[in-house]
This record gives sequence, C-alpha cells and structure tokens, in this order.
Amino acid sequence: MMVEMFWTTVAALLTLAIFSFLYEDNPFYKIAEHIYVGSSAAFMFIYVLYFDLWPKLWTPFFSKLFHGNLSGITSSQWWLIIPTILSVMMLTRLLGHVAPQAMWISRWPIAFTVGVGSGLGITGTLQGILVPQINATFLPLWTSSILHTFNNWIIVFGTLTTLAYFYFSVEHKGVLGGMARAGIVFIMVGFGASFGYTVMARVSLLIGRVYFLVHNWLHLV
Repeated sequence: MMVEMFWTTVAALLTLAIFSFLYEDNPFYKIAEHIYVGSSAAFMFIYVLYFDLWPKLWTPFFSKLFHGNLSGITSSQWWLIIPTILSVMMLTRLLGHVAPQAMWISRWPIAFTVGVGSGLGITGTLQGILVPQINATFLPLWTSSILHTFNNWIIVFGTLTTLAYFYFSVEHKGVLGGMARAGIVFIMVGFGASFGYTVMARVSLLIGRVYFLVHNWLHLV
C-alpha cells in the first residue's frame, strides 16, 4: 500500500510539473520533461531488446551459432546476418567524437532503412487510405431512403469539388471556378472536423489526468 501511494504521489507531482508550463517555463517542467523523454527512450530500448532482438535474432541464430549448433540454423535464419551487419554499421554514427572518419558507414543502412520505410509507407497509404477512400465514393445517387440519397450526393459532390480545387492546369473560371470555390468549403469543413477531433482528444487526456489527481491521489472524488 505504501509503495503504491509513493508511486502515485510521484506520478501526481510529475503531472503538476508538466502543468506548470501553462504558467511559464520553469525548472520543474524541464525536470519532468527530461524524465519523460528518458523513461520513454529506456522503455523503447527494453521493448526492442526483449521483444525483437532477443526472440527474433539472438534465440534463433546467435545462441545456436555460439554453441556450435550450426545444423540447427535454418536457411531463413542465416538471412539474419544481413540486418545484424546493417545494425552494426548504423551504430558507427555514434563514433563522431572518436572516429569521425568512420561515420560515413552509417549512411548505407540509414539509406536502406529510409528506402524501405518509404516503400512501406507509400504502399500502406495506397492500400489503407487512398484506395478505400476511392471505393467509398462509389455510391448510388438514388436510394430508397431520402436521407441516404442526400448523404451520397454530398459525399460525391464534395469529392468532385475538392478534386476540382486541386486541378491547377486550367484557370479556375466558370464552372471549374465555382466547383473549386465549393471545394474550399468542403476542405474547410474537413479541417474543422479534424481540428475538433484533435481538441476533443486533448481534452479527454486532460480530463483523465485531472481525474487521476483528484481521485487516485487526493481521494476527493
């Protein structure tokens, strides 16, 4: 019980230290900020170590290699040498003060990682966002429900007018200009909805921390 109360008090004091930034920048906020960043980095390091490196690299490959059990290593596990070499090459980035002439070695794995990340990001965006959004606009313009019909018309019209706004090959005059101006309205509505969702999410986090302070710490509620 005392241990739980101690850590609850620590969490509450760190929360108040973070909130103190609302008044002005101060040493308490800086201490809490550094603790947050440091604990996050430590958590990420331990997570990668125990959930990635240990079960996916050390156990299936290096533990067998160091014990001389080469027959137990499958052909797919031998490919683990490549990410291991790339990881070691990336660590040469930390030799800036000791051996700056070796820092160029880290550029190769970083370039490889950026390339793979970009490829996966583009593919994920196309398959997870763009294609579903396109499919979502193929809607029937006439249905048995007036409400559904109106909703489908709004979606199709908003999509077409938004695309017309971003069509810059022709000057926005006449019909195209009217569609572009209507597209601005839909874009602003979309931005407003996104901003409102962000504010609601932040307010929800604020309510959670305030509830933690008055309920778990002060026991006022």
